Amino acid sequence: MSTDGTPQWNQPQGNPAQPQGQRQDQDQQWQQPGQYDQQPGHTPQYGAPVPTGPAGEPPLWAPWYGIAFPKAVHRFFKKYARFDGRASRSEFWWWVLANAIVYIALYAVLLAVIVATGDTTSSSSATGVQANATSNSPLIAIPIGLLGLWVLATIIPNIAIEVRRLHDANLAGPFWFLSVIPGVGPIVLLVLMLLESRPEGQRFDQPERG
Repeated sequence: MSTDGTPQWNQPQGNPAQPQGQRQDQDQQWQQPGQYDQQPGHTPQYGAPVPTGPAGEPPLWAPWYGIAFPKAVHRFFKKYARFDGRASRSEFWWWVLANAIVYIALYAVLLAVIVATGDTTSSSSATGVQANATSNSPLIAIPIGLLGLWVLATIIPNIAIEVRRLHDANLAGPFWFLSVIPGVGPIVLLVLMLLESRPEGQRFDQPERG
């Protein structure tokens, strides 16, 4: 306050008789992050932050923002068939990367078996090489079988994490069925997977499930 009694806006207001330590504590309270701020590993929602365990990990019913690659893969299988709750963009896209790596590796093995066991001298056409490799090498059944097992093992959790990603964008799970529309369906689903997280999506959480 100035000498004429006019309060100055650039000076903190308070009780002049209040001890200096108490005034500093009050000033620090205003500098703390508010409930609207997003904290690492917490849900960007308008309410209280998601509780974390001893290792700082959110519970399974909650999304994990800023998750690392190995944690995302591990969490994907732990939430194998959970269609409730939300999945952050990092949870979803790290798994997409891991899934793509597995497919590339399995197809590389399949191609290597075809090239190694196919009789390329009997026919110069691609179909001829494939026929010889299929008929002469039982080894080709190994990578084909592994591909089939991987598809069967991941089809349900793949749908589940896509539904949770929709929830994180505050979209209902049935939006997933847009992906079955021929042609544009997968493209529409891809765009939805890129949407930002919305705090209103917490309505899909089920904390009682743990």
